[in-house]
Amino acid sequence: MQVPLLDLQAMHRPLSHALLHALERVLNSGQFIGGPEVEAFESELARYCGVPTTVAMSSGTDALLALLMALDLAPGDEVITTPFSFVATSGCLARLGLRAVYVDIDPLSYNMDAEQVSSVIGPKTVGILCASLFGQSANLSRLEEIAQAAGIWLIDDAAQSLGAEHHGQRSGQIGLAATTSFFPAKNLGGLGDGGAVLCADPALAQRLRHIRNHGSVRPYSHDLLGGNFRLDAMQAAALRVKLPFLDSWLAQRRAQAHRYDQVLSRHPWITPPQTAPGNWHSYNQYVVRVPAARRNELRNQLSRLGIATAVYYPSGLHEQPCFRHWGYATGDFPHTELATQEVLALPVLGNDGQRVIAALQEA
Repeated sequence: MQVPLLDLQAMHRPLSHALLHALERVLNSGQFIGGPEVEAFESELARYCGVPTTVAMSSGTDALLALLMALDLAPGDEVITTPFSFVATSGCLARLGLRAVYVDIDPLSYNMDAEQVSSVIGPKTVGILCASLFGQSANLSRLEEIAQAAGIWLIDDAAQSLGAEHHGQRSGQIGLAATTSFFPAKNLGGLGDGGAVLCADPALAQRLRHIRNHGSVRPYSHDLLGGNFRLDAMQAAALRVKLPFLDSWLAQRRAQAHRYDQVLSRHPWITPPQTAPGNWHSYNQYVVRVPAARRNELRNQLSRLGIATAVYYPSGLHEQPCFRHWGYATGDFPHTELATQEVLALPVLGNDGQRVIAALQEA
């Protein structure tokens, strides 16, 4: 038997009747773009996150891109961000002609080191774009203090941290806005791509609704430059079925993470993930640190036992060829680069945690 990184079939099996009923409801309605399913999901997600409004989008990437488009930024504007994230975080900046100004990560949380941010704020800085990795929030309270003092905005790329908390506040409650993703492997995953912007400003939310629909304020009248960033009604219906189970799934992830922690706290060379003070970790991924010389050894050992692993991420964004024009090079962000050589994600949601634990105890 294989132990996948995430067993979506096992997750969906108890919900299959409800999911099929929801999809049939949409099929019978004939309303596949927008409409009551999307509006209901937006309201339910806003209540869950404790934010005034959410705007559903076609993916987490599109949510971030649309949000940046809504801010009327100019080519050459600078945004302080992290070099240790999925490519979309920096990719959306590059697509709009913005410049990423990277700061290195905190080696314990893997999120951007807030204490480095003030030193790179310059005359072209317009905002801070953090990424809350692996299921725990970045140091949002400190980043918000810095942003307010500098008169710039803070956006949280919370694609991996839906349901996590920072000093009792959930994603979207700190900063200008947050974006999240419903990619199937996320804490709340759809049956395909999807995403959302979480925000408090009703004017910004309305602008985003226009932008996601080709900038259309009314049919064939395009006051804004937008795109096709709409969430399908089928995805919204499926997500409505899954959202009420999110907290129980997060509890299962945390329980499994705690069992791993107990074993790995005594391991001589595998280090369990660390939770920053004030954070409630949702464990979208359970990421350990392994000395670089032994990571492949551990991966191969687990693979022989049928246990899947993954490396998030094998290189820093500052090393990606598509961002070479920003002028960064290997050696610029040592904590990021060390993390790329040492991180390893283990299965964290499923019924085979004990097999993973037994394998780790023998490693």
